[in-house]
Amino acid sequence: MARTNRERTEATRAALIQAARGRFVAQGYAATGTPDIVAAAGVTRGALYHHFADKLDLFRAVVETEQAAVAAAIEAATPRSLPPLQALKAGSAAFLEAMAVPGRTRLLLVEAPAALGVAALDAIDASHGGRTLREGLAQAMDEGLLRRLPPEPLAALLSAAFDRAARAVAEGADRQAWQETLDALVDGLAVA
Repeated sequence: MARTNRERTEATRAALIQAARGRFVAQGYAATGTPDIVAAAGVTRGALYHHFADKLDLFRAVVETEQAAVAAAIEAATPRSLPPLQALKAGSAAFLEAMAVPGRTRLLLVEAPAALGVAALDAIDASHGGRTLREGLAQAMDEGLLRRLPPEPLAALLSAAFDRAARAVAEGADRQAWQETLDALVDGLAVA
């Protein structure tokens, strides 16, 4: 059966994102050239520029895809029926698990801040993993389970702790030790 134009377009875009991800993980953003990406994707440079303005635009799409996958993993591990404190702990465990996907920590925590800048990365995160964290914190505070603190700074500091844990685990640290510490951090915020 022949594919529609939309299906071909989506397939080409997905192939470019997948190929670019592989190259960015292997070589880093700066060392990756668009000829490498199109060769890996099996498309022309014209196809790349039809879908993306430039290499940075393609990289942003890779980062958004990765951020969406992390957020989906967190949401899958934290159903609404889970009490908020348990959901925060389950969400942190799901985050560490999702970040263990080969290359993801490098892409999101090393390459993305350098290539996109912190403000752009924060904006992407705000609509994915950052959103799930803020929602969980707000629910826990609304239910009187966490100390009432300014939500934005609290989410930013916890996010930094989760990122640091993911980097440590990616470098070979004991995931269980980092998870226990993250759980203790959440417990320390709980209302006595």
